[in-house]
Amino acid sequence: MISYAEKAQILVDALPYIKRLNGKTVVIKYGGSALTNPQVKDTIINDIALMKLVGMKPVLVHGGGPEINAMLDRLDVKSEFVDGLRVTSDDAMEVVEMVLSGKVNKSIVSEIETKGVRAIGISGKDGGTIRAHKLEKSGTDYGHVGEVDTVNTQLLCSLINNDFIPVIAPIGQDDEGNTYNINADYAAMAVAVALKAEKLLFLTDVPGVLKDVDDPDSVINFMGLEEIDPLIADGTISGGMIPKIECCRSVVKQGVNNVHIIDGRVENCLILEIFTPMGIGTMVEKDIRKLD
Repeated sequence: MISYAEKAQILVDALPYIKRLNGKTVVIKYGGSALTNPQVKDTIINDIALMKLVGMKPVLVHGGGPEINAMLDRLDVKSEFVDGLRVTSDDAMEVVEMVLSGKVNKSIVSEIETKGVRAIGISGKDGGTIRAHKLEKSGTDYGHVGEVDTVNTQLLCSLINNDFIPVIAPIGQDDEGNTYNINADYAAMAVAVALKAEKLLFLTDVPGVLKDVDDPDSVINFMGLEEIDPLIADGTISGGMIPKIECCRSVVKQGVNNVHIIDGRVENCLILEIFTPMGIGTMVEKDIRKLD
């Protein structure tokens, strides 16, 4: 059992990170097991509330794939995936928007509010926040799948400045009013860049970048941009981790100070990553970190 002195030391050790991040915008991509496991979900909501209460400015962008699949099945609306992307028909788009902007979004807002901080749920359509265009890729028609063109931060900044946590469903539209389903990772990236965020945190179902894929404890805690290509070349970064790291590289190059890949299946993963010296996942930043 942890003694009172040890508990106090934990708080003292967190003080430099709390001071450094006070007043800073932190964007969190919230999905996967972090969104569906009730026990883990509650600890992450607590983490987000704590981040807000110690002076940070959290902004959430969430997914909702499992909930969408369940509702599509319930309504007998057919949906398929091609190259990892959901082909979104007119009927499927109605369900996607209903689930993401309605059920999932408002559930997250409600859970945050129970922790004593204020949150407002919006979709990218509200206030023209996310402008998008239809995805065109390899001659495949993905229907209402979109890519982000621009993020208008006016509404987001208004919410942040009025002490709310914005909770964003990744739905966008074009100038003609067409609605698009946007990959939550890419929506979070665009939001983080537009807000000039200090950090972007991806909650995933992997521990981070591993030196040895068979050893979950071999996480590379810090990674500079110049280390990425050699690690891809030698196979350390491979498969599905490559696009995740490329996302991190892109965001850092566009001005976000650091990007984290952390395991959203771990209870209190956000505070463990942000408020401890080594964290629990992989942090990508511009330069290689020199450890004492």
